[in-house]
Amino acid sequence: MATEAAAGASAKVPIDARIDAQIEARAKAPDRGCAPRPAPRDRGSLNSSLRMPQDRIRQESDMPSTAAPLPPAVDASAAPFMRTPDLSEPDTGRLRAAIRRYFLDTFDRYESLFQCLAGDEAYFVKPIPLRHPLIFYFGHTATFFVNKLMLTRLIDRRLDHRLESVFAVGVDEMSWDDLNDAHYDWPSVAEVRAYRGRVRALVLDLIDHAPLQSPIGWQNPWWAIVMGVEHERIHLETSSVLIRQHALKYVRSAPGWAPLPDAGGEPPANELVRVSAGTVRVGKAFDDPQYGWDNEYGSHVAQIESFEAGRYLVSNREYLAFVEAGGYRSHRDWTEEGRQWLDYSQAEHPTFWVKKTQGWFLRLMTEEIPMPWSWPVEVNYLEAKAFCNWMAAETGQPVRLPTEDEWYRLYDAAGLRDPGDQPCAANLHLDHGASSCPVDTWRHGDWYDVVGNVWQWTETPTYPFDGFDVHPIYDDFTTPTFDGRHNLIKGGSWIACGNEAVRASRYAFRRHFFQHAGFRYVVSHAPAEAPAAYYETDKLMSEYAEFHYGDSYFGVPSFPQTLARRAIEAMGERPRRRALDLGCASGRATFELARAFERVTGVDFSARFINQGVQLIQSGQLRYTLADEGELVSYKTRTLAELGLGEAAERVEFFQGDACNLKPQFTDYDLVLAANLIDRLYDPARFLDQIHERIVPGGLLLIASPYTWLEEHTPRASWLGGFKKDAENYTTLDGLKDHLAPHFRLLGAPEDVPFVIRETRRKFQHTLSELTIWERR
Repeated sequence: MATEAAAGASAKVPIDARIDAQIEARAKAPDRGCAPRPAPRDRGSLNSSLRMPQDRIRQESDMPSTAAPLPPAVDASAAPFMRTPDLSEPDTGRLRAAIRRYFLDTFDRYESLFQCLAGDEAYFVKPIPLRHPLIFYFGHTATFFVNKLMLTRLIDRRLDHRLESVFAVGVDEMSWDDLNDAHYDWPSVAEVRAYRGRVRALVLDLIDHAPLQSPIGWQNPWWAIVMGVEHERIHLETSSVLIRQHALKYVRSAPGWAPLPDAGGEPPANELVRVSAGTVRVGKAFDDPQYGWDNEYGSHVAQIESFEAGRYLVSNREYLAFVEAGGYRSHRDWTEEGRQWLDYSQAEHPTFWVKKTQGWFLRLMTEEIPMPWSWPVEVNYLEAKAFCNWMAAETGQPVRLPTEDEWYRLYDAAGLRDPGDQPCAANLHLDHGASSCPVDTWRHGDWYDVVGNVWQWTETPTYPFDGFDVHPIYDDFTTPTFDGRHNLIKGGSWIACGNEAVRASRYAFRRHFFQHAGFRYVVSHAPAEAPAAYYETDKLMSEYAEFHYGDSYFGVPSFPQTLARRAIEAMGERPRRRALDLGCASGRATFELARAFERVTGVDFSARFINQGVQLIQSGQLRYTLADEGELVSYKTRTLAELGLGEAAERVEFFQGDACNLKPQFTDYDLVLAANLIDRLYDPARFLDQIHERIVPGGLLLIASPYTWLEEHTPRASWLGGFKKDAENYTTLDGLKDHLAPHFRLLGAPEDVPFVIRETRRKFQHTLSELTIWERR
């Protein structure tokens, strides 16, 4: 294991001073723009540039790489967008330099994408109603670095509390997503650009000076830096889609983002090619030297029957037959979800197609061009599924989309491997331009575009592999999508970079979402079986599901229910309009408070926790497993109806949030409940000193905690009590009184409230939580 300490005099310079120096130096540097490299030179016609000569196609059909040599007309001298580095590089100097370049390549390229916006107004107008305006995404990827670095303790204070709250949480149409414009006072573009400069300097300072240990694995604090880079690469693609969905008046061409030319040719007729039966093995080991997201880890093995797959992705021309056959006017070939989407969207053709008097055009990121019929069609899953159903009816064959396992079998049969340092032999990783290209350009074995060009929808809703685990600093990357509503896309697009471009990647989107995504159809008599209905199996999450909604043990009543009842009793004759359950975890107290309050908001840092409450709102039930003994588990289902909370659910809402840095809209509450929260906060004093701003005068604050201070949650210097002060015992209750006295008065004496958490059938935790009730002055 290689190690390296922070060395030299630079380590003695305060980090703030080093960051300021970097910002000043960058400001004085010549303006080089944000584009990491100039726009590609004019390569002539598409046929002479991207299309492989036929003799090369024959030679390369057996090449096992997407990093195969390029056609002669492709300029391979320009360094491609940097790949994800090898995190096991033993030379820490080289590893440090690689991560520095990797970060800067990504940070610069992301900023260059926003040069495609025509002016500041474009940042504040939503491209589509179900997404934030682009100013959010401009700031979000930078705040992500700070938020994750705080969790790993690579830094111990924020750069900007307000921005790091406003830009914290993105949107996936989860019920806790907040799309209410009234809740956001967006900063100016200049303010966000300046903030990004501060984040750039902060991260570079860490890369240059923070102690580094190789390899960089899950538990290494540097994982947060790599995670931040890969997170920004995801948003590079998703933001490009939003720019593509923006009105043309808000966009403009920009260096480095020119689309590939269209030669105006017709695609070849599609045909089916047999994929032999075989075994698929996927899943990463946790010591894999390449970065991965949580859903890639574990193991999965499947035996795949022989099937036939289209040689090409479905082109715009091939899809036109479905449109002209009335595919969007007839509901015959659509699923029920597809029919609902059709009724809502009133779609008559793919979303990026534009019908004009001169004929069909295609909307690219910053322009509309005459329809390139040989390029792959870009649709959502519902449209791709309807096309397959239509084709099945037309041909009498079992046509459908491939499963994820079948795509892996196709990948292996094509003999591919992950991209190397040379430009890809695929329209992938921004190696060739900023758009799709003809479907017969890049050959992979007996097929084309097995990877690259556009993502490929599959029949498979995302699910966890055996051995799946969540990363402790990003526990909600995947788990909220284990709901049967997010289907996997495979293969990557022209802008899919880093982790997105490798075999192991597993990205999933809601079925009506648009990405740079199309599809390939297969013919198979094997059913496209979805993974088994998901039971919560994570040990911590299952324990909390039982703690909140399950059985009582040893005569100890439900802890969240008890706290909610004490809160309602303490309210007396006070108004019961709005309550906030802060640190709500799985949400039982949130529901219980709704028995008495007009509206109750549950907020928790972990989307995994609030997702349990959301499931109960949406379906009325929660399913989970409980550890019994060894590998033996029991399966449990709890419903709101059996708990008498069915009606209360109508008055409940959940949001993801940081109790130490809440968004401004969480205010004007008659009651705030903070149960078993303060000893898990990274800055409990900040929470206590500001919580009065959230509560109306005369309102109540209930705090319950066992005061189990641990440095893994709260730095020792930030503990509220549990230590000697001025040679005397200083308890957490003493700390509460000191911090809350200016704005609250304590009502009555503290009381102990017991709770029991079941670990296994024969092992339980029995704890006392001290409850104090405070009235806002």
